[in-house]
Amino acid sequence: MNQPNSRPSSELMLRETASQTAGPYVHIGLALAAAGNPTRDEEIWNEMAREGAEGEQIEVVGTVIDGNGDLVRDAFIEAWQADAKGEYQREFDLKKPFNSFGRTATTFDHGSEWSLKTIKPGPVAHASGQPQAPHINLSIFARGVNIHLQTRLYFEDEAEANAACPVLTRIESPTRRQTLIARREEVDGKVRYRLDIRLQGEGETVFFDF
Repeated sequence: MNQPNSRPSSELMLRETASQTAGPYVHIGLALAAAGNPTRDEEIWNEMAREGAEGEQIEVVGTVIDGNGDLVRDAFIEAWQADAKGEYQREFDLKKPFNSFGRTATTFDHGSEWSLKTIKPGPVAHASGQPQAPHINLSIFARGVNIHLQTRLYFEDEAEANAACPVLTRIESPTRRQTLIARREEVDGKVRYRLDIRLQGEGETVFFDF
């Protein structure tokens, strides 16, 4: 009789493991403030741009909504964007006035909004050589989402660039394209853009398979 684990691993069937580690786990490790835990001295969070960053300072806010129309209050979002010149800053350093990478999360208070403090990105060249409209890449992690979702945020006041963007125009339906367009707002004299992400159902956000 074979003892447990005595057979070669090549003969053993590998069991499924959980790919879904969002829920409370991602917040405990990566969104400490949202989980109600003490924050670290050095944290990759939602302040992607600080004073001194080149470009137009903006805030981006939104919610995450499920297929029932209810707020997802523990979603986690990662953002990746170009700087004002349309270049990605690949070296992350908290001392820099701008970093291309940031993280945010919805919460159980303040209307369950996620937010980013950043600068408006410049146009990035597409593989075809044609410029893409200014945008922010977003990855969404949430309960019930086994593999994170990839989407983009475009800007309402970049209509001409949006109409010519080689990625955005690949979406055939103009109505569906609108799910990626953030609305411009002005709050206390500051520019803010709002994008609500709908995971399922009516008005579902366009997601990309990168």
